[in-house]
Amino acid sequence: MNTDPRESLIEASRQFYQLGWMAGTAGNLSARVEDGSFWITASGKQKGKLAADDFVRVSLTGELLETPKPENKPSAETSIHQAIYSCFPDAKACYHVHSVEAKLVTNFVEGDQLPLPPIEMLKGLGVWEENPQVFMPVFKNHLQVPKIAKEISDRFHQEPPQVPALLIRNHGVTVWANSAAEAENHVELAEYIFRYIVAARQVGIKF
Repeated sequence: MNTDPRESLIEASRQFYQLGWMAGTAGNLSARVEDGSFWITASGKQKGKLAADDFVRVSLTGELLETPKPENKPSAETSIHQAIYSCFPDAKACYHVHSVEAKLVTNFVEGDQLPLPPIEMLKGLGVWEENPQVFMPVFKNHLQVPKIAKEISDRFHQEPPQVPALLIRNHGVTVWANSAAEAENHVELAEYIFRYIVAARQVGIKF
């Protein structure tokens, strides 16, 4: 990965904005650099118009290390990115988007995991089995984001997820990967799966 990944984050953000997954200022993207810190979209930035100075660089402990603009503040969900990077040291990028489908599917289950359909797209998330039984973790949407981050960290240290993605109820999906390009693919695959789940439910297909 390049020392400064911001251009990749800007391109992905524009694409997700155009797809309706990062409307307005919603969502946040981050990528790590060589010293283990990460660049993340600053709070309150319109995701279809990001520039290199619309980010901040943060340590794994949450310390603000670099900001191109003095008024920039880390995203409110920075603690979730910290939790992911701490749980998965090999992760180099973490993307969080707010699509309609990602919110809808969390209402299809009452528990803390969403069953995923055994479709081809799971291979892109690392599942290479015939007729797999795979679940995506679902977390409560607490007003205080650090509480969500702690629950993610506690759960994943006890039970690693089957896929590199999680859902926050009525909020959105978060994915992670060992490169920014792979994280972008993971978002697209997860969103395809969510659209499939919504469509399947409409025609009465269960899995």
